[in-house]
Amino acid sequence: MSETVQVHEPNPRKKAIVEKTAILASKYPVIVVTNLSKVRATQLMAVRRALRGNAEVFVVKNTLATLALKNAGIKNADELLKHLTGQNALIFSNLDPFKLFLTLEKNKVNLPARAGDVAPEDIIVPAGNTGLPAGPVLSEFREAGIPTKIEAGSVWVNKDSVAVKKGSVISPKLASLLSKLGIKPIRAGLSIALGYERGLIYSGDLVAIDLEKYRESLVQAYASSKGLAIVIGYMTKETAPDIIAKAYREALALATETGTVTRETAPRIFGKAEAEASALLAKAKEQGFQ
Repeated sequence: MSETVQVHEPNPRKKAIVEKTAILASKYPVIVVTNLSKVRATQLMAVRRALRGNAEVFVVKNTLATLALKNAGIKNADELLKHLTGQNALIFSNLDPFKLFLTLEKNKVNLPARAGDVAPEDIIVPAGNTGLPAGPVLSEFREAGIPTKIEAGSVWVNKDSVAVKKGSVISPKLASLLSKLGIKPIRAGLSIALGYERGLIYSGDLVAIDLEKYRESLVQAYASSKGLAIVIGYMTKETAPDIIAKAYREALALATETGTVTRETAPRIFGKAEAEASALLAKAKEQGFQ
């Protein structure tokens, strides 16, 4: 009696997803793995609109993504696959991971805290009128260690107070209080877990550039280099006015000191001579000379 061998055909939908992912991985030099935690559908749509023409955002299960990236034969794929954990969206792009990070940051939104959320930063309740009427809410402030007072029937916070420190878990009561105060401390959106560019791997921390700090560093570096160039007399379009002005001041001071009379130094030299003569005359009078 012969045995019947069953051949399982791949799911057509899954097969199509794997094929599309492999094509995208081969087409674009940059692949970014982003975390979908706390990301809403509207945010994902906003990111797609922002990246239209420069990137394609594809939500795919890790098992299918793993198969697709292996099939694509991209360089250093194994290192990339190590980071496919949790629920992710893959972004395939011609933009480098740093530019993608900036675009994703612009599309993040602040959400109310939920019980169990971890504070991304110290959450501060500002001083002033909360707009909340006096009542049971006072006990919530006390439990949170936030000093308050009652004025005209409203709850006022006495001073800026840290409700929860960075890295601490937000309790149900505190989440409720923050919501009542209109404080939305949770920054939500696509976050880069990993950047990949032609075989190079970038951690999420590495691509998370702080533009303001970067700008400050550039300004400081520019000021320092310009100052040094002026000191050593290195002439450029930027330093020329300062170097010429410095040379003029030094030449004027030297000419004045050596008594070289020119149209520019004459007032200084004669003024200096007059001052010295006046001082000498005063000294002579002190000594009894008339």
